[in-house]
Amino acid sequence: MVFAGKRPNNLGISNGKLASCPNSPNCVSSQSRDATHKIAPLTFTSTPEKAIANLKKIIQSLPRTKIITESQDYLYAEFKSALLGFVDDVEFYLDRNANAIQVRSASRLGQSDLGVNRQRIEAIRAKLK
Repeated sequence: MVFAGKRPNNLGISNGKLASCPNSPNCVSSQSRDATHKIAPLTFTSTPEKAIANLKKIIQSLPRTKIITESQDYLYAEFKSALLGFVDDVEFYLDRNANAIQVRSASRLGQSDLGVNRQRIEAIRAKLK
C-alpha cells in the first residue's frame, strides 16, 4: 500500500518565501519563526550557481527521490519512504540576498514524521559542505 497523498498546491516561491509549515510537527522550514519548525538554511562558500548544482547532485544521489520542478533558483523534489511509500515534499530556494539556500521539507500525510524531515535536511547539509 502506498501513502503518497496528493501533491500540495501551495508549493513554490511567493514574494521570496516558501510556503509556511502547517501546525503539525511533520514539517521544517528555514523561514519558519517557531522552534518546532525552524531549521537553519543551507549555506555555501562557492558561487550560488555551483551551490545549486551541487545540491541537485546530492538530491539525485539519494534513494527514492524525484526532482519535480527545477529553475535557476529553485528545486522541488519528492522523497518517498521505503516502507509504506509516504511522500515528503522538499523545496530549496536559492536566496541570493542572504547568500543561502532556504529549505522546506514537509510530510504530505499524518501528524508526526519522527524527525525524518529535519534529519533529511541535516544529512543534505552535511553533504553540501
